[in-house]
Amino acid sequence: MSEGHERSPTAAVLLIGDEILSGRTQDSNLAYIAKFLGRFGIDVCEARVVGDAEVAIVAALNALRQRFTYVFTTGGIGPTHDDIITDAVGCAFGVPVAHHAEALAMLAACYKPGEFNEMRRRMARIPRGATLIRNSVSTAPGFQIGNVFVLAGIPKIMQAMLEEVGPRLAKGRLVSSRTISAQVGEGRIAARLAEIQREHPTVAIGSYPFFTEGGSGVHLVVRGRDGNAVEQAARDIEVALGDDGISSSRIESEAAIIY
Repeated sequence: MSEGHERSPTAAVLLIGDEILSGRTQDSNLAYIAKFLGRFGIDVCEARVVGDAEVAIVAALNALRQRFTYVFTTGGIGPTHDDIITDAVGCAFGVPVAHHAEALAMLAACYKPGEFNEMRRRMARIPRGATLIRNSVSTAPGFQIGNVFVLAGIPKIMQAMLEEVGPRLAKGRLVSSRTISAQVGEGRIAARLAEIQREHPTVAIGSYPFFTEGGSGVHLVVRGRDGNAVEQAARDIEVALGDDGISSSRIESEAAIIY
C-alpha cells in the first residue's frame, strides 16, 4: 500500500551469518537500522538473511542493490575464516579486493608490536573503489561501494558505523503515524477497516492483534507521508469503532506496542 505519492529513498537490509540462521544469535540490527533510516525518510522495504556462503551473498546483494536506493549489510567483516563479506562484495561488483593503506594504519596503531598478524590484517581489506566507514568503537572499518554499505554485525559497532553513514544518505519525506488501541477482536472490525483503507489510499493501515487477561485486542496503525491524511484516517477509524460501541485510545509511542 502506498504511503504517499512522492518517490522516497528505499533500502534493503542483508543480514549475514550462519549463527543467525541457526538461532544461536538473535538479530537486533534490523530493527535498529529501520528506525535509524526512518529519521531520514528512508523506507526499509526488504530484509534477507543469508549464511556464510559467498555464492548466496553475491546473489542476494546483486538482487537487492538493483532494486533499492541503498543496501545495508551486517556481519562478516571480522578477522576469521568465515568473515567473507568483503570478498563477496568484490565479486558482486566485479572488482579486486586489497589492503587499504589508511585502514592498515588505523588498525596497526591498535596493536602491540608483533600482534598485528595476517588474520587481523584481513580487516583492512576492501574492494577497489570503496570508501571507508569509520568505527569509533573498535577501529576496524566498514566500507561503502556504490549504494552498498557494509557494516559490522556486533550491534554496538554497527550503530556507531550508522552514525558515520548518516550524512551520506539522501533524505525523503518523513513518515507520520497514529496508533489506536481497542479491546476487540480484529475480525469484528475487518470489513469496516478495509473500507476506510479504500477511502484513504495514500496511507497504510495495519492491524496488529494482541492478547491480555482481559481478552483480545488490536492495535491499528496508520502510516503515511501526508500528516493530515494520516490524522483523518485515524479519526475515521475512531468514529467507526465508536459507532460500533467499541472504545479506543491513542498510543503515543509505537515502542509501547508488543506484537
